[in-house]
Amino acid sequence: MSLSTPDLSVDFAGLKLQTPLVLLSGCVGFGEEYTRIDGFSNKDVGAVILKGTTLEPRMGNSPHRVYETPSGMLNAIGLQNPGTRYVIDEILPHLPHDDTQFWANANGSTLDDYAEVAAMYDDSPVTAIEINISCPNVKEGGVHFGNDPCMAAKVVAAMRSQTSKPLITKLSPNNADIAETARLCIEAGTDGLSVINTLVGMAVDVESRKPVIGNISGGLSGPAIKPVALWKIHQTRAVADKHNIPILGQGGLTTPKDALEFAITGAAALGLGTGLFYDPLLCRKVLDGLSDYLIKHEMKTYQDLVGSLNL
Repeated sequence: MSLSTPDLSVDFAGLKLQTPLVLLSGCVGFGEEYTRIDGFSNKDVGAVILKGTTLEPRMGNSPHRVYETPSGMLNAIGLQNPGTRYVIDEILPHLPHDDTQFWANANGSTLDDYAEVAAMYDDSPVTAIEINISCPNVKEGGVHFGNDPCMAAKVVAAMRSQTSKPLITKLSPNNADIAETARLCIEAGTDGLSVINTLVGMAVDVESRKPVIGNISGGLSGPAIKPVALWKIHQTRAVADKHNIPILGQGGLTTPKDALEFAITGAAALGLGTGLFYDPLLCRKVLDGLSDYLIKHEMKTYQDLVGSLNL
């Protein structure tokens, strides 16, 4: 292959992605929002993770649910969604599956919920299922599962028994030992790891002296959390590499330079989320930046860059 055309495709959890870019759950709705933006192409995207779904429909949290912070954003949507069955029957058939891959994002309040959602998505066109065990704005289920390594592994095991599709477990940065959680989830059958979910944060209205977010706390995303994300990927990488489990790096990636940092630290794929709100055409800019760097450093593939951190 010519150095002028580096190969940006990646192998992730048994799947061949046309680029390392993955659009993150909650940031692109159910996959149709960004297709309306002039200049956006699904061909630039390796996969799109659909908005988080639960077994039954959810209305989500009370407002306010989104608040801009310095270098980031707080959100406490509360997993508003129409339920897994509706997504499978009414949304998935209309998505452009030939252009890119679509992954589900599964949520639950009990192990049985997670297992049933996995079974339903097993008989659907999604090519993988991301397990959300670490959503910080749902009062039951997510936080408890995500912060308890043993419970996190039980969620993975419950879903593993119900599906043959690749499972990608989304790890919480609020966990005291993210590497141990990763290890137990790998042993329970996860095929990949998403590192990291949002951090827990809050904001206060000084005039009313009340929390800005109706749920009091929300998930902090955006550039402010990038150093944390890089550190958590570094902490997770040793156990992931030992078992040949890929990491989907995410958390504050908003520029081509950010993408390079994530790749060098060990991200086999790159998650774009809050950055898309700032720049809906971020995908092409990141891909161009990756290509330019690979050419400059005489690397033939994106994979050559992954985990190349010098210590």
